[in-house]
Amino acid sequence: MAVWAAHHASCRPHQPSSSSSSQRPRRVARLLPLPLPTRRGGASLARPRASLAAAAPVARTASEEAVYEVVLRQAALVEGAVASKGAAAAAGRRRRRQQQRPRWAEEKEDEGLRGWGLLGDAYDRCGEVCAEYAKTFYLGTQLMTPERRKAVWAIYVWCRRTDELVDGPNASYITPTALDRWEKRLEDLFEGRPYDMYDAALADTVPKFPVDIQPFKDMIEGMRLDLWKSRYRTFDELYLYCYYVAGTVGLMTVPVMGIAPDSKASTESVYNAALALGIANQLTNILRDVGEDARRGRIYLPLDELAQAGLNEDDIFRGKVTDKWRRFMKGQIQRARLFFDEAEKGVAHLDSASRWPVLASLWLYRQILDAIEANDYNNFTKRAYVGKAKKLLSLPAAYARAAVGS
Repeated sequence: MAVWAAHHASCRPHQPSSSSSSQRPRRVARLLPLPLPTRRGGASLARPRASLAAAAPVARTASEEAVYEVVLRQAALVEGAVASKGAAAAAGRRRRRQQQRPRWAEEKEDEGLRGWGLLGDAYDRCGEVCAEYAKTFYLGTQLMTPERRKAVWAIYVWCRRTDELVDGPNASYITPTALDRWEKRLEDLFEGRPYDMYDAALADTVPKFPVDIQPFKDMIEGMRLDLWKSRYRTFDELYLYCYYVAGTVGLMTVPVMGIAPDSKASTESVYNAALALGIANQLTNILRDVGEDARRGRIYLPLDELAQAGLNEDDIFRGKVTDKWRRFMKGQIQRARLFFDEAEKGVAHLDSASRWPVLASLWLYRQILDAIEANDYNNFTKRAYVGKAKKLLSLPAAYARAAVGS
């Protein structure tokens, strides 16, 4: 998200101690679906400890506190929408009893109106983009209601287009001013003034769900970081970056995915787990792409933790797997897995139609960590990936788990 609420305007990443790379950065984030709720006590943010050695609970860091304010805002929106929806549903039931009109007739008419014309074409095109670039997730969206399915497609396409600004073929031409224009375009979209067909799909989605503009703005802020920041001194800095470019996706989509009617989880805890999955995905991207990023002069690993492990930037650029590197990577992988574990706990709290695509994506992405280990932690010259056979085996297993909701 790009801009914090006014009372958190000062919660920005610290200036890096290292100079930024002169090369255009490659965006590390990959837009992967989509967060899960988890049941947690109290009001703590779903973030495993930055220091894996410490188990005692501590106060939130500055970055966590800033993100937590956004979580509270999103949760309040959803809770308000649920209350309004309940009142509207009761009024609708009274009207239907008075009119004696079959419910199926209303749904058929409503679906028909949405499916015709340019707006229908816009949603169809969003679906095609999702099918091309996120095949597994697209397959899972077929289980959702038509309205939710189209909404998720529209959000996915906006995220992908935003990502492409700094990681696409025209990335070398992108400036802070261009991102400012993209943010202004986003604001117009939310006010019902779309610029093109893709915008039109999202502009149509926004009023139907309690979707707030802040996570979208914060994702743009992540793009701004990638224009100038190539080092992260601490995990707290890196956490905020991961939130910007990946955790935001969860906040955008939780209102669309829906929460199971019988869930006992608080709305806040649903968003906490959404963040956990986004952070886990992004940390996995970072650990997979260490060598690629280094060749572009960029390091997305906490510099203080590298130093504690007896490593420095030169070790990253040399790209040699040593015992020190293996020990360091084991700790980084452990932390990423903790985030995945936090996210997976909440699968049962999602609406039943949304569980499978989320769980399948989580399982498949977590296996990248296994692949890094199988490569003897050589993420300098070997790219960790999940083979097709493992993917095919994971899909039915995830479907079975999602079906029982646990």
